[in-house]
Parts: sequence; structure tokens; C-alpha cells
Amino acid sequence: MGAGEVAKPVAAMVVVQVVFAGVNIFYKLAVCDGMDMRVLVAYRYLFASAVLAPMAYFIERKKRTRLTWRVVVMSFICGLTGGSLAQNLYISGMKLTSATFASAMTNLIPAITFVLAVLFRYERLAPRTFSGQAKVAGTFLGVGGAMLLTFYKGADITPWASHVDLVATLAARHAAAHPAAVEAAASNRLMGALLVVGSCFFYALWLILQAKLSREYPFHYSSTALMCLMSTAQSVAFALCFDRDAAQWRLGLDIRLLSVVYSGVLASGVMLVVLSWCVKRRGPLFASVFNPLMLVVVAVLSSLLLGEKLHLGSALGAVLIVMGLYAVLWGKGRETAAEAAKVGELPADDDDSGRIDVVVQLPGGCAQQPAEQQPRDSAATAQSSEEDKWKLPTTTR
Repeated sequence: MGAGEVAKPVAAMVVVQVVFAGVNIFYKLAVCDGMDMRVLVAYRYLFASAVLAPMAYFIERKKRTRLTWRVVVMSFICGLTGGSLAQNLYISGMKLTSATFASAMTNLIPAITFVLAVLFRYERLAPRTFSGQAKVAGTFLGVGGAMLLTFYKGADITPWASHVDLVATLAARHAAAHPAAVEAAASNRLMGALLVVGSCFFYALWLILQAKLSREYPFHYSSTALMCLMSTAQSVAFALCFDRDAAQWRLGLDIRLLSVVYSGVLASGVMLVVLSWCVKRRGPLFASVFNPLMLVVVAVLSSLLLGEKLHLGSALGAVLIVMGLYAVLWGKGRETAAEAAKVGELPADDDDSGRIDVVVQLPGGCAQQPAEQQPRDSAATAQSSEEDKWKLPTTTR
């Protein structure tokens, strides 16, 4: 493999992480501009559906089978857990904390997924193996980092001074009309942390459920577009239940339109294709390794553009969470390598158990991305059709 072939997936993943970091920034700006977070989520999935549905139709029209009610119901549940519910909780938590805080918390998803996978019998705990010990240790490191990030602030260690504060500029337009809301949003860090952790939990649960959907309906563009449509319907209904003000739904040439187009079209549409190409070329573990890059980019942009300060507690907590992430990924990679070495010894009619490969891209957006359950029998994994060439990691983030 030449240097160019090695560099292309790396450069692509860097672009993906920078784009997903931008979603966090736009989320924060749109909310501070007064946009209802529920409307923001609804528009994001509406734009994402408009991009993914044509892709699904043209790429998979010759391979796709008829939808069953079971697939539709599973898509509805996946759209709820990994889409509308997770995103609403995430943006609500970011509104009460900061973009850097919320981005750091998303690195807990692999650890939470591991715990849920053990409970659902998709993973073995295996405490006597190095891989099992690494995943357990990574889970505890992530939880400890999240607690430190939440309860300890520490000294201001921002390495530079910036006089740009887009959040203050946008919030000033609404502070006079909603002073109580502004004060409450600035003083409830614990509730914000709980909301973001709740978002991570539901996204991790979606990864487990999505593994089942991938087996039931292995047409990844179509299932992703279907989940986006479900999330759109759920988000619109949820938003209308709380806010029927037509002004909230009106989009002009401002930060609100830019936020929904950026997150829906670029992050959930274009970058999803780029991510799928990287996973196809180098595997899900390769893509997962780049997740902390989004945290770094968000921290830098938040400090330069949003007026956020970097504190010692935030830095230490983020480091522990990232260490936990890599510990879980290392354990998963070691376990996958051991399974691959034994795959030739497995009988063709082995059971339905499998593994869950996790690629997390939760830009608020997570897009956090594909979870695909791979059956262990060789017949099920030997698909080399044109569809597999464009296999899309199913994610609504």
C-alpha cells in the first residue's frame, strides 16, 4: 500500500471529525440565537432525509427487498433512540453546559455500549483476559472522567485570549425578552451533564438495536434513510407538542438556516458517505481512533469563537474519558483479532451471536456512527456484491 493510499483515509477521517466538530458549534449558536432545540432537531433530520432518500433509491433499487412491518417498527424504535430522543437530550445538555463539555461526554458511548452489550449477551465480560480487563478498565476510566468533568471545575488554563464571543452576540438579542431563561441556562451544569449522559445512553442502546436491524434489513442506505424519516416525524410531532409558534419554524438567511443545512446535508449526508468509504477501506476500529480529534477541535473553536474557558477539571476529565475510550477500543481490537484468527475453525452453522463494531460520531450527531452486528458464520459474511462496495454505516448522526 503506497503512501497516498495510507494518507487518503487519514485525511478523510480528519475532515469528518472537523465537520462533526462544526455541528457542535452551530448547535450552540442556533440555540443561543433563540431557536427552539426541538425545531432544530426536526429540521436536521428533514434535511438529512432529503439527502439520503435519493441515495437509497438509486444505489439500492435493484437489491432492496420489500419492507415488512417488523422492519418498520424496528426503524421507528431506532429512529427514536438514536435519533430524535438522543439528539434532543444532547442539545438540551449542551445548552446548559458547553459545546466542549458535551463533546467530551460523547466519548463515553463505547464504554456504555460495552456495558449494554454485556447485559444483552452480545459481548462477554471475560475478566480473565487482557481484552476483557482493558474494556472494564476503560469503562471505569470513562465514568471517572465524566464525574470529574461534571463536579470539578478547577483553574482557568485557557492558553490564549480571544475577544470573539459569538454566543454573547447572539444571546444579547434575546436576553431582554427572556432574562430568566438565560440565567437558568447558565447555572444548571449538573442537569446538563445528566441530559448529555442520557443522550449517550440512548445512542448506545440504538447501537445495540441497530445491530438487529442490520440483520433483518441489510440495505444500509435504505435503513438509514428510513430511520431519518422516522426521526423527522417524531421530532416534528415532539416540537409541535411544545411550541406551535410559526416564527420558530421560519428559516431566513441567518445562523438558523446555516445550522440545519450544515448538520443535515453536510454532516448527516455527505460526511456519512465519506465515513462509509473510510470504514470500507480500513475498518470500524480505524475510524473510532479519530473520535477524540473532534473534542480537540471543539475545544479550540469554542475557546476562539464562543468565549468558552478551558478549566483544569474539564481538561483532566476529558483526558480520562479519552484514555477510557482507547482502552475499550484496544480491548475490542485485540478481541476481534483473536476471533479472526479462529474464524476458520468455526462451523458454518454457528449460532446467531456476533460482535458489535462501534464507530461513534456523535456530533451532537453523532453523527456518532455505525454499529453493525457481524454474524460469525462465513456464509453470511461472504457478500461481495456491488451493494457491499458502497456499504453505508447505518447512523442517523
